[in-house]
Amino acid sequence: MRSVWRGAISFGLVTIGVRLYTATEEHDFRFHQVHREDGGRIRYKRVCQVCGEEVAFADIAKGYELDDGRVVVMDNEDFDKLPINTDHAIDVLEFVPVEEIDPIYFQKSYYLEPDKAATRPYVLLRRALEDSGQLAVVKITIRQRETLAMLRARDDLLVMHTMLWPDEVRRPEFDFLDGDVEVRPQELKMAASLVESMAGSFDPAAFSDDYTVALQRLIEAKAEGAELPDVPESEPSGEVIDLMTALERSVEQARSARGGSAAEGGSGKKRAPAKKKAKPA
Repeated sequence: MRSVWRGAISFGLVTIGVRLYTATEEHDFRFHQVHREDGGRIRYKRVCQVCGEEVAFADIAKGYELDDGRVVVMDNEDFDKLPINTDHAIDVLEFVPVEEIDPIYFQKSYYLEPDKAATRPYVLLRRALEDSGQLAVVKITIRQRETLAMLRARDDLLVMHTMLWPDEVRRPEFDFLDGDVEVRPQELKMAASLVESMAGSFDPAAFSDDYTVALQRLIEAKAEGAELPDVPESEPSGEVIDLMTALERSVEQARSARGGSAAEGGSGKKRAPAKKKAKPA
């Protein structure tokens, strides 16, 4: 892996030199826009809508349009004047219990690797987080943008998750939230039974990306000029059932799929095939 940032964790008077590595990657297919007739790539020109001239990349700046229509042009020198801490530092602000941070704030995940001279304090901080069940709330500046983040212990590593600021999380405004929806006790009891019958331990390897696997096969078939796979047809039942009946049938299906009820012993969890790694597009 290649590090994307290098700096230090500021933990009280302790400094821990670290490198950041992107912890995740998406195995998705990247399609290009092409000419249907000959497969040629479609290219776009950078044209100014005011003068109509094609603009070289070196002459392009960033612009922000105000509410009154005026455009403020920003150069790199302007961003350098921002009054923020651009030092390569991860400043620990406070420690909080794990359950206090809502996952809705999480953005991107990074692995932290310690410098050779910082291995001992790195392990010390990781052990302290692990033993206390706490997360470290931190601030970090990446690519000239200050962001909130959190550090947590994961196996033998420290992992950092960048976070949204509170005003970046939208407030849900839906009409049903203002109403008083009645849930009958028997429905709630049956829903709890359904949850119990489908309970298990989360194992990411037990799930597969069926869409990516199907798309891989479709691309390979088209590349070889082979017959395209058929799409399985699903037959709508057309039957309208009430909520209670749907819950009862769902419990029966869940127990049947797991080899019986929880009282009969064994969860009967079905493992899906492991995800097939897609070839690069």
